[in-house]
Amino acid sequence: MQKFRFEILFAAVLLALFLAFAHWQAPGNPLSAAEIRDYLAKLEDSPIPPDEKAAALEHFKAWAEADDGQPVYMLNLMRYLPRLRTDVPGVEGFSGTAEQANAHYEQGIAPVLMRLGVSVMFASEMQGVIAGEQPSTNLIAYEPEVDNWDRVLIVRYPSRRAFLDLVTDPQYQPYVPYKLASVMVALTPMKGDVVLPDSIPGMAAILLILFFAVAWLRALRRTRGQQAWPK
Repeated sequence: MQKFRFEILFAAVLLALFLAFAHWQAPGNPLSAAEIRDYLAKLEDSPIPPDEKAAALEHFKAWAEADDGQPVYMLNLMRYLPRLRTDVPGVEGFSGTAEQANAHYEQGIAPVLMRLGVSVMFASEMQGVIAGEQPSTNLIAYEPEVDNWDRVLIVRYPSRRAFLDLVTDPQYQPYVPYKLASVMVALTPMKGDVVLPDSIPGMAAILLILFFAVAWLRALRRTRGQQAWPK
């Protein structure tokens, strides 16, 4: 037992890390009616444009009430505005472009995402297939409403609760105006029927590989030490 003391302690540390990671990523229970009312009350004071707030709150309410307790993969389809909106409260004094304002938003909210166990699974600018007078980013479907996207994100939320925690978090609120002033964005929640790799099994595999690699190296070192010991 004493001989493998390090391995036992190391395994315990890795197990603790895995349990902490699994808890951080765990979906939890479906939202309760009381929680939903609380989130909606907080969203009433959010900087959602007044002409969109009623519809947005209706969508938030219906989506929250249908909570199945599972993770959410949020598709973000973004189109940069031709110029930064200066009529959005909270961006006064910002002299950058719409792209720079959105980058400021994404960088600013990163600590909140980390704290809530939210992870960006995919992020990319568009390639573009036609430039010039009639630009296009799509190979199929060319209507203005569904063409010429500038940026796509797929963000994993451990639960619908995590998403609502994000959009009502006080640390998140100061960055929202930069998003509203810089992009037209469509948020589409997805179930994630097939996701490779899933984060929790992936973390388990990484920690197991690390444990066996360290154990093998230590065993190899002990064997070499015994061979080199004078007889």
